[in-house]
Amino acid sequence: MSNNRKSSINPSSHWFDSNELFDNLFPESNSSLMKRHWTPLEVAKKAAEFLAAEKNVRILDIGSGVGKFCLAAANYMPLAFYTGIEQRGNLVEQAIQAKEIVGLKNVNFLHGNFSSVNFKDYDHFYFFNSFYENFSFSENMDNQFEYSKELYEQYTYLMKTKLASKPSGTRLATFHSTEDEIPEDYLVVGTEMKNTLKFWVKI
Repeated sequence: MSNNRKSSINPSSHWFDSNELFDNLFPESNSSLMKRHWTPLEVAKKAAEFLAAEKNVRILDIGSGVGKFCLAAANYMPLAFYTGIEQRGNLVEQAIQAKEIVGLKNVNFLHGNFSSVNFKDYDHFYFFNSFYENFSFSENMDNQFEYSKELYEQYTYLMKTKLASKPSGTRLATFHSTEDEIPEDYLVVGTEMKNTLKFWVKI
């Protein structure tokens, strides 16, 4: 693939040994976005261990970007199945290409808005605040979409409603969340990474 650093990397390398190595799976044009928008591997590992505590659970990443959480989680906790939903088609394409390179079978990526996803199809959820870019003071990923506080509030309400419909025992891992999207009956059962990563269970 053109403008992609992966061609210079040994395909047999251990992609999940470091963030630097993993990020080489993607175009160099993503460099400025990696630290701000992609889940660090250490966060993905901790979140995956919490979400995939049981075998064969289905985990949805809401706003999956290039798929870093899903790919890392699928590697660390292979007895669960991970799906990422992302509205940017170019990032979904990159995620699928990365999946083919690392050879994981327990992960899938969907192109679309999370509003179209039926949460009943999934057991647990991961959310690295993908709605935050709708604030004027945030660093937007690109100019593909219009951003507004109203859209943030709309997405937040919709996600809160969808999570509220899930049964008791549903797990949610959030990274840098404002917590506006979390229903009151989800309780924090653990935190990591100086409280930026939180683990929730619906009572």
